[in-house]
Amino acid sequence: MLAGGPLGAEEPRICQRELVVLGAGQDAGTPQIGNAQDDGPQLLASSLALIDRKAGARYLFDAYPQITGQLAALDRIEQPAEGLGLDGIFLTHAHIGHYLGLAYLGREAASANGVPVYAMPRMAKFLRENGPWSQLVELGQIELVALGDGKGLQAVSLAPDLVVVALPVPHRDELSEAVGYYIMPEDGGGALYLSDIDSWDEWSGPDGPVLATMLAGADHIFVDATFWDDNELPGRDMSEIPHPRVTETMDLLQHYPADMRSKVHFIHYNHTNPLRDPDSAESREVEARGFNVARRGERICLD
Repeated sequence: MLAGGPLGAEEPRICQRELVVLGAGQDAGTPQIGNAQDDGPQLLASSLALIDRKAGARYLFDAYPQITGQLAALDRIEQPAEGLGLDGIFLTHAHIGHYLGLAYLGREAASANGVPVYAMPRMAKFLRENGPWSQLVELGQIELVALGDGKGLQAVSLAPDLVVVALPVPHRDELSEAVGYYIMPEDGGGALYLSDIDSWDEWSGPDGPVLATMLAGADHIFVDATFWDDNELPGRDMSEIPHPRVTETMDLLQHYPADMRSKVHFIHYNHTNPLRDPDSAESREVEARGFNVARRGERICLD
């Protein structure tokens, strides 16, 4: 966000590090396939951009198939120095909304040159050994950067004062590991991006629940909001789709003070989730309880 003032005041301060919400929906966005009649608010799948104006760099977190429109939106905020202006893409895992956008870096579209793609070891191996992703590697259109050994925290230094840490999380791992990313500027304002997780109970470390640790340390936490509650998909056994429900997450964090609850931004909501409508009773409940719903186009200064 730009910090401004009345006419005649000093020039607005431009954020040196800024996050932009490029999408906030579940992998398939809306309208979903087979639901062309859906005329509710459009959703693009969950993705964040990090603008580092100090270094003249731009990064994506997850690569959705509608990456074309998402990059165009980012260009309107911060023009690339040249070409695509992508200094790196951080992938969370191998479910469709999180990596299929890489295809648009290939011959049929951008024919990119050496875009760094940060991924955990199994994810990197999957891309390297399976087409069409392997062709991107072979032609040098992407450069895979495997993050450590797949165990524990893995850190990437993007600048002397900017680090991104991969945090392994429990989630369906048919094709790859799953991680969240903690963006850590040296001068504070850290942010966690965690679009998918199976449960908060399974995500614990030596100091207890990791979510509590992150809530204490980060300034902004973007967390899995796939489903509002267990009644969302009539006829489906929702125990087979293990995501924390939004109601569950709010109940879990309700005892924290207001300034900590306000750090939470719900993201990656399904087309059935009433949070997709900013005017829904559920969206108003989230706000009334001191939390936030991430919306496409939202901008957050990390300075």
